[in-house]
Amino acid sequence: SAMTMTFGYVIASLILVNLVGFGLALLVTIPMRGTNVFRTFFFIPNLIGGVILGLIWQFIFASALPSLSEIFSIPFFESDWLLTPTTAFWAMVIVTVWQMGGYMMIIYITGLMSIEKDVLEAAIIDGASAFRTLMSIKIPLMAQAFTISMFLTIRNSFMAYDLNLSLTGGGPYRTTELISLHVFKEAFGFGNFATGQSQAVMMFLVIAVAALTQVVLSKRAEVQR
Repeated sequence: SAMTMTFGYVIASLILVNLVGFGLALLVTIPMRGTNVFRTFFFIPNLIGGVILGLIWQFIFASALPSLSEIFSIPFFESDWLLTPTTAFWAMVIVTVWQMGGYMMIIYITGLMSIEKDVLEAAIIDGASAFRTLMSIKIPLMAQAFTISMFLTIRNSFMAYDLNLSLTGGGPYRTTELISLHVFKEAFGFGNFATGQSQAVMMFLVIAVAALTQVVLSKRAEVQR
C-alpha cells in the first residue's frame, strides 16, 4: 500500500540522508584548502526544485546510466531502474539523499563548529583516537543537530510529492506511489474526494505522531547525554 511504501521510504531516507549529511560535514570540516568550494558543491542539489530534479534523474536512470553500463560493461545499470518496483523505490531514495544530504550537512557543520575546542584538545592530550573522539565527544555534544536534522528528514520524506510525481509518477503500476501522491490521485484523479480527504486526515495524524515521537525520543537522548 501507499502508506507501507511511504514508511519504507521515510526510514531509508532518514538513515541514509543523515549518514551522508554527517559524513559530508566531517569531510568539509577537516582543515584543508577548498573546503568552502566543497560545501557549496554539496549544497547545490538542495537548491534544485523537486520537479526539475526528478526530470533530470529520470533521464539519468532511463538513458544515461544504461548507456554508460553498455559502454563500460557494468550490468548493474543495464536496464532502466524506473521500470521495476524495487529499483524504482531505491531510485527515489538515491535522489532524495542526493538532494537533502547537503542541507543536513550544513546543520551538522553548525553542530561540529559549536563544540568547544578546549574539549577536543583535552581529548587529544588524553590520547583519545579520532574515532573515540567522534563517538564519545563530538556526537554526544551535537545531539541537538541530530534532533533537528532527523525531524526535517522525517517531515520532508512524508511530504514528498513533486519528486515522486516527476521521477516515477507512482509507477510502475502505482507501486512507488507515496502517500501524498496517492491522496492527490485518489481525490483529483479518480474523483473520490471523501476517500482522499479521510486519507489526508490519517496522513496528518501519522506524520504528527511520528514527528512528535522522534522529537521526544531525541530530546530524552540529549538530556541523558
